[in-house]
Amino acid sequence: MTAKTLHIPTADGRADAFAAFPDGGERCPGVLMYADGFGIRPVLREMARELAGHGYYVLVPNVFYRNGPAPVIDLPEYIGDGARAKVFEQLMPLIEAHTVERVLSDADAYLGFLTAQPEVVAGPVAVTGYCIGGLLAVRTAAAHHGQVAAVAAFHGPVGADGPDSLSRLTGEVHFGHAETDLAPEALGELNRALDAASVSHTSEIYPGTRHGFTMSDTDAFDPAALQRHWDRLLPLLGRTLADG
Repeated sequence: MTAKTLHIPTADGRADAFAAFPDGGERCPGVLMYADGFGIRPVLREMARELAGHGYYVLVPNVFYRNGPAPVIDLPEYIGDGARAKVFEQLMPLIEAHTVERVLSDADAYLGFLTAQPEVVAGPVAVTGYCIGGLLAVRTAAAHHGQVAAVAAFHGPVGADGPDSLSRLTGEVHFGHAETDLAPEALGELNRALDAASVSHTSEIYPGTRHGFTMSDTDAFDPAALQRHWDRLLPLLGRTLADG
């Protein structure tokens, strides 16, 4: 396994990013992975390595690069419930400043960089994201529907941009929702919008979960839900990406 820090040229500077991919010199499909709001840190690097070990080139950009390299804010080693309020007090201005225009401009740069890497095979890519990264994944896939074959988002506000955004998705979709994030009625509304747009999808609430259930450095972590996430994500990528 090769893992390294890279820098992605963008319209507003250079975004630092973490990349992981298999050793051996063979080209593999590309996956753009958006971190949760806490950003690139050991747990995200671990997840990127895990995914790369299944035969993918995984690129995790620091979406808040305009404010400095990751970690953009000081994070405790373990983000317990007692630390969340202070952390989010620092994060929310960054999230609010990350406009749709910035997201889409950066997505162009990230995908262009990813597909230009010599280790990445020609063809479609996948985008996955966690928490706010789930919304960024949806926005990226909607704007690059001819290039993105699959999008997966976990405990993210994926419907925040409304049905019009969902209708632009053409790849296969999986949304894994936290039980505390989405009521069954809201899930039904979201899934009806996906059905109306003829989007091939699975969209489900992971039972008993809290927002952030994939992240092992938080109080929300749920090991069974993390495994369920892999059980959904890996087959999705295998179906949609060449040589996956």
